[in-house]
Amino acid sequence: MYRDAWARFATGVTVITTVEPGGAVHGMTASSVTSVSLDPPLVLVVIGESRQTHGLIESTGRFGMSILDAGQTEIAKHFATPPESRCELKSGNVTHLSDTPVIANAIAAMDCKVSAAYKAGDHTVFIGEVESIEVGEGDPLVWFQRQFGGFSDQKSASNSD
Repeated sequence: MYRDAWARFATGVTVITTVEPGGAVHGMTASSVTSVSLDPPLVLVVIGESRQTHGLIESTGRFGMSILDAGQTEIAKHFATPPESRCELKSGNVTHLSDTPVIANAIAAMDCKVSAAYKAGDHTVFIGEVESIEVGEGDPLVWFQRQFGGFSDQKSASNSD
């Protein structure tokens, strides 16, 4: 019932990225993210303690956050699949912002340094200070009732008529 209730909350889709000890890019699809502060710029991401991403963020002290475009559903699905079951990600889908991997062509990407971490049930709330940011163009990928979708900016659409 709890999961069903939250399935009715429409949210944007992000991919949280970090680096594995050997240098490979690691990531997970996440919707439990939010802005915390403008000064300094802080973001919040909530990650289950059993996720590989959790341990990697703890050890590196860094993460990237990419806000996905409506055309990036396959990337969201890729990073929502357990790492051991994933196919190879197409080249060109990952780039770097400063030294942190992020998703290429996302509508926004941020490079974050962990400034605080709080245990909350079986998850950890990581607060990241945004050290670098890139803003692109596009329409957001949205998660609602366990489905990916999107919508176009009506203002932009009406201006192009």
